Amino acid sequence: MCGIVGYIGDKDAQSVLMEGLARLEYRGYDSAGIATLEGGHTQLRRAVGKLVNLKARLSDDPCPGHVGIGHTRWATHGGPTERNAHPHHENGVTVVHNGIIENHADLRVELEQKGRAFKSDTDTEIFAHLIAEGREEGLDTEAAMRRALTKVEGAFALAVVDEKDPDRILFAKMASPLVVGFGEGEAFLASDIPAVLAYTRRFSFLEDGDVGVIDKDGVRITTLDGEHVTRPVKTIDWSPVMAEKGGHKHFMHKEIFEQPRAITDTLRGRLEFDEGRVFLDNVSDEFLRSTKRVCIVACGTSYHSGLVGRYLIEKLAKVPVTVDLASEFRYREPVLEDGTLVIAISQSGETADTLAACKEALARGAGALAISNVIDSAIPRLCDESAGTLYTRAGPEIGVASTKAFVTQLCALHLVALALAQDRGALGRDEIIAEMTALSKVPREVEDLLTGEEQLRALAREFMGANHMLYLGRGTLFPIALEGALKLKEISYIHAEGYAAGEMKHGPIALIDETMPVVVLAARGHGYEKVVSNLEEVRARGGRIIAVCHEDDERLLGLAEGAMPLPRCDERMLPILSTIPLQLFAYHIADLRGTDVDQPRNLAKSVTVE
Repeated sequence: MCGIVGYIGDKDAQSVLMEGLARLEYRGYDSAGIATLEGGHTQLRRAVGKLVNLKARLSDDPCPGHVGIGHTRWATHGGPTERNAHPHHENGVTVVHNGIIENHADLRVELEQKGRAFKSDTDTEIFAHLIAEGREEGLDTEAAMRRALTKVEGAFALAVVDEKDPDRILFAKMASPLVVGFGEGEAFLASDIPAVLAYTRRFSFLEDGDVGVIDKDGVRITTLDGEHVTRPVKTIDWSPVMAEKGGHKHFMHKEIFEQPRAITDTLRGRLEFDEGRVFLDNVSDEFLRSTKRVCIVACGTSYHSGLVGRYLIEKLAKVPVTVDLASEFRYREPVLEDGTLVIAISQSGETADTLAACKEALARGAGALAISNVIDSAIPRLCDESAGTLYTRAGPEIGVASTKAFVTQLCALHLVALALAQDRGALGRDEIIAEMTALSKVPREVEDLLTGEEQLRALAREFMGANHMLYLGRGTLFPIALEGALKLKEISYIHAEGYAAGEMKHGPIALIDETMPVVVLAARGHGYEKVVSNLEEVRARGGRIIAVCHEDDERLLGLAEGAMPLPRCDERMLPILSTIPLQLFAYHIADLRGTDVDQPRNLAKSVTVE
């Protein structure tokens, strides 16, 4: 959702804030703004649209000062207009906010009846008025903010500056991400680590209910009741260059090409060939041994990885698995008997629906294991008190359409399946070594696939004019069909749908004509002949076939109009390897169509509100 950054120190605040917002723009780009304090006065600048518009405004009318807060917005309450852009200012108090105030309508009526005039349609302005009201009644800024927090219901990450208290930035966190960064004689706030990674690698990860202040000397954190708490300071090993494009035209393109390294890092230290075992750091063996059933909860791309995980866990560990959309899980009264392990998958570790599903599972007595990319984010912190967390180590992913996070989730789920299999005795040592060997070859196989980019760009040019596409797959490739269709529609705005190939005759076949491209995932293995049969049905109706198949499969290559060739590999590695050409195909169609690949319309990287 929205991105927050704050700075206090000796540097020019505008420069720090704008650099931070540029690194957070993937979280929202409907509008942006910054506010600084200079000489006891607030300097406030806002602009609609992407950050470049705010940058142009600041070049003509800069914001001086060494203290400030900034925000890039994904619109929830109130349209993407300048009056709705953050920061919001009221009588010396300036606020930026990520989240949703659920009772904002009632609070707005109450404040308007007291004579307070609102300047925007946002729920965030409630905070500015409540804090300003407390200051006008004689409370100091911190006490006024605490009182305001007792009145609001919902999710928030909040940063506040006050002209009467110019040497501090106040903050609060509840169900929305916020971290504190530490420098020498300076401190930072941010929604995500990359925002200030150029200035520090030392961070504290705030927890729900944390309230506090930063100043040039550091941070003070308390609970809402005022009890002092400490959060450990951790050093992050991401380098600033990992959040830069590195010569690529788009972050998405860079992140596609980072996948061999990301997969290597996911596997690093977890494959013990001498012992013939998988080692999952920070995951409880006790929980794995006692697991009788697995329930995977996730959203979007992570849900697709969970669907592949179901096949892997059931095949290798012989444990029954269900996969739920996290947004539906807690509303269906899930039955979680003793021995249920809930696996919560979220790249950011902050996805609101997945976090809520995880809490529901724990409340019902299940164990919970997180698969996440962001260290010490909300879902890993929650699961660390249960079965633990398996970090994917993909590094920062800036492109809104997930790529390297997805393939590393697939690797992580394969590791979980093997760990369950070895703890339950479902696989012998030699079988586990064979699986580990196949996994260890994947980074090189992905590198080889990436060398075929020009062929995929040519294929994209041929099909870029399509208005609709179907993606078909069976078994572990059905979720990859879903993911391939999602990537295409996310960034190119072409309507695309993924289906289990066996379902084609139950409706989708009615759509097929000579204008309909159909991407068929049909690598040799289980279900191959049935998929070929589906492909023949598409061909008989004039559909334009694009085959994702083995490079030596002359049968399919002869039937298809276009192809995305795959190397010969272990069948269970096909989901990862099939993903790579689908990502490049979607990327080049979007690039050729001229869409905004990294920041597609109406989407944000992390959905931290319901």
